[in-house]
Amino acid sequence: MTWGLRSVRRAVVVAPHPDDEVIGAAALIGHLRRQGGDVRVIVVSDGAASHPNSMAWPRQRLVAARERESLHALRRLGVVRGQVTFLRLPDGGLSAGCRGALHRALRRYPAIDLIVGPAIDDAHPDHRAVAEALRDYRFAGRRLTYRVWPPERPMAARGTRVTMPGGAAAKRSLIRVHRTQLGAITDDPHGFAIARHELAVFAHPVERFATVRR
Repeated sequence: MTWGLRSVRRAVVVAPHPDDEVIGAAALIGHLRRQGGDVRVIVVSDGAASHPNSMAWPRQRLVAARERESLHALRRLGVVRGQVTFLRLPDGGLSAGCRGALHRALRRYPAIDLIVGPAIDDAHPDHRAVAEALRDYRFAGRRLTYRVWPPERPMAARGTRVTMPGGAAAKRSLIRVHRTQLGAITDDPHGFAIARHELAVFAHPVERFATVRR
């Protein structure tokens, strides 16, 4: 159900961590770009908390790698480096306050029709913090939200739905660009890695978005 997106010419997609923009909104981003829309992406945290005990991947190296991964995947969707903003706030600490930095970033794009961000009921505290900051942002246009955690297959009868061209394989290939989150870092026994069953859900070819009512 993409008819409601036809009028969108300028959109901002907000991701709490590098990779959330692809997991939550890859199909939407690609759809908007194909219809000629200008899509900007804001990645809020630096993503450094995924492997805090890795000696081979200290913070600076991990942050740089995660940004490259996001840029690579987004480039395949038609979003280039100059359209992506990395706020580099502390991963795992967004609840302490990301409101100011995020609002300042959004104000750089005053003529937008659509803001897309995480759902207020997402299970991850960083995602909820970003959702709360977006809820407080004054904006007259349309707002859509996506949920990442816990992974759930979209319900066919609810929300705005966007289907990924190429199906699950195409979306999975974009998520797999984020190698640091898929087991490439092996020297941190407590490090994060997307599990196989989570990847299967994240790669579902139908993305569902809820409309935020004001």
